[in-house]
Amino acid sequence: MTSPAPPLVVKVGGSLFDRTASLLGIFREVGRPVLIVPGGGKFADLVRRLNVSDTAGHWMAIAGMEQFGWYIASHGVPSVSGPALPAEVTVLLPYCALRRADPLPHSWNVTSDTIAAWVAKELSLDLLLLKSVDGIHHHRRLLSRVADPDLISDEVDPAFVRFVFDHGLRARVVNGRHDDRVRAALRDEPVIGTLVDPRF
Repeated sequence: MTSPAPPLVVKVGGSLFDRTASLLGIFREVGRPVLIVPGGGKFADLVRRLNVSDTAGHWMAIAGMEQFGWYIASHGVPSVSGPALPAEVTVLLPYCALRRADPLPHSWNVTSDTIAAWVAKELSLDLLLLKSVDGIHHHRRLLSRVADPDLISDEVDPAFVRFVFDHGLRARVVNGRHDDRVRAALRDEPVIGTLVDPRF
């Protein structure tokens, strides 16, 4: 009998707002405990269009993540207000935890991607980023693995890859619009996407 898979931090990108119910169904079907970190999506996009300081923009965008988190919670998902090992499908409402710890620079180089990586670091868990892209590209080619800690990509925020390498995390970027890929990633099976893992 195989041992149950360890808990996983899963960032659900704000672009997957319309996929919320479907993704929650897959998480429950697979049965792996996951702590969902909500993306900012349209809430953060609104902040980007406003002419506010970096610090104001940082907290307003995290408040946008909190709104998406409450929407996820409205589907019957228990919520937590700080990084905590999940026993089931759980969603993080990140605003208060980040206000207390304030661990990251106040910059648009840091978005929910790096915030999710910080949560994974705090819990010593692997990270799955579900986005509306197939993974990280370099010169238009999909990378199966990122080997360069200084890689900058349009698919993740500018601080993400360096943060993963600096903290020895294991992260995977997968397209959340493909149910089969989501299931495979949750089961740690081979899947189309990009692995960011400095622990060669």
